[in-house]
Amino acid sequence: MRTGYGVETVRAAERALMEQLPEGALMQRAAAGLAAACAELLGRRVYGARVALLVGSGDNGGDALYAGARLARRGAGVTAVLLSPGRAHDGGLRALRRAGGRAVPADGDGVRAVACADLVVDGIVGIGGRGGLRPEAEELVRAAEGALVVAVDLPSGVDADSGEVRGPAVRADATVTFGAYKPGLLVDPAREHAGALRLVDIGLGPWLPEEPEMEALQHADVAALLPRPAAESDKYRRGVVGVVAGSARYPGAAVLAVAGALSGGAGAVRYAGPAADAVVARFPETLVTAGPPGKAGRVQAWVVGPGLGDDAAAHQALEDVLASDVPVLVDADGLRLLDPEAVRTRAAETLLTPHAGEAAALLGLAREEVEAARLSSVRALARRFGVTALLKGSTTLVAATSGPVRVNPTGTPWLATAGSGDVLSGLTGSLLAAGLPALDAASAGAYLHGLAARRLGPAPLTSIGVAEELREVWLDVSSG
Repeated sequence: MRTGYGVETVRAAERALMEQLPEGALMQRAAAGLAAACAELLGRRVYGARVALLVGSGDNGGDALYAGARLARRGAGVTAVLLSPGRAHDGGLRALRRAGGRAVPADGDGVRAVACADLVVDGIVGIGGRGGLRPEAEELVRAAEGALVVAVDLPSGVDADSGEVRGPAVRADATVTFGAYKPGLLVDPAREHAGALRLVDIGLGPWLPEEPEMEALQHADVAALLPRPAAESDKYRRGVVGVVAGSARYPGAAVLAVAGALSGGAGAVRYAGPAADAVVARFPETLVTAGPPGKAGRVQAWVVGPGLGDDAAAHQALEDVLASDVPVLVDADGLRLLDPEAVRTRAAETLLTPHAGEAAALLGLAREEVEAARLSSVRALARRFGVTALLKGSTTLVAATSGPVRVNPTGTPWLATAGSGDVLSGLTGSLLAAGLPALDAASAGAYLHGLAARRLGPAPLTSIGVAEELREVWLDVSSG
């Protein structure tokens, strides 16, 4: 599992570790890891390669200078472009010059050095930076087009804690981060600026708190969550998920939600709604009723909302489901019909799964505000409604009312297609019915859903194709 820690947490750990080390040792560890990553990106071309260091006044600039000195000793031509010449790290600057590197101000010479570089190292701003790049730095970054760009700790101009990008920012091919991942490296829009991530262990582990601020599950974590039937299990002991979805206008939403639910680990799927004929025609194993959810029979979790419409029957169905004493997943039309008080007063878990537009409506914000601040938005949803919230999008985030936010690493832009959210809802609801807590069900569901899309390749896909791929993905994850 990848874990992320905020700026103040990382800084406190660094201070505690530095008290145990000789002066400068921590920066040397970081610089060594940074230089190794740069050399790896350059391949066999370190000797004779042209390297430009964009050096600000903070410790990131020092990391870049010491790493540049290491590359210079291996035969690279290294130029440090100093954005604040009087405030550059003295020790790092001396080390670079002793190794044969040179330093120039961020004027015409600096721009020319960057423009002809094979590799540019972004050491402009550290993890405490706020706001976008200043014009002088922005000009240097524009000059780096065509070179490999490596960010030191995180790309300059992005917010390490929130993932927000409030102005011009570096777009790196790779980011070398030290000690721990920062939340902004894992969450869009900042994640798009980070490129490939490489974590350098500088020894912070013993001083980091046990509970991180962000988690990104990996194969082994998801495998440990997936339900497995015991020898004496029957379909009811494995869990029954109820699906309330679809309408005369959108019967396909019901079919897609059921398709996801049948691949999610529960023992049976009950469908209640007007699309029963379409559901049974495609999935004859589904237990169907045309009546209200309360008449469908016993379930261990409900999924409500995809394609439901907004007529009186839809309102009544949502009310019936929320009045139940089992976990409920609310998606799509269900979110638009939602009575916040009916959610806040539920004893059983509730999981809301909006995209950015739906989240914006629930929070009273513009969609652009949610997309720019995804991390704070998903936390606000969870806390305001007293639920677990899954915010769909370029990075899918899952938050409970407290504890770490989980970020899904498997998504792909090809999932931005009609009906994919219906499949995710059914899949996640099935995991709820099988007994997973809402946070785990949402995290595992998003992970499997994203992997299924990836298996279909970087090409147009269909939502039913994603559902059909889920069994193979389940096998892959389960087998390690």
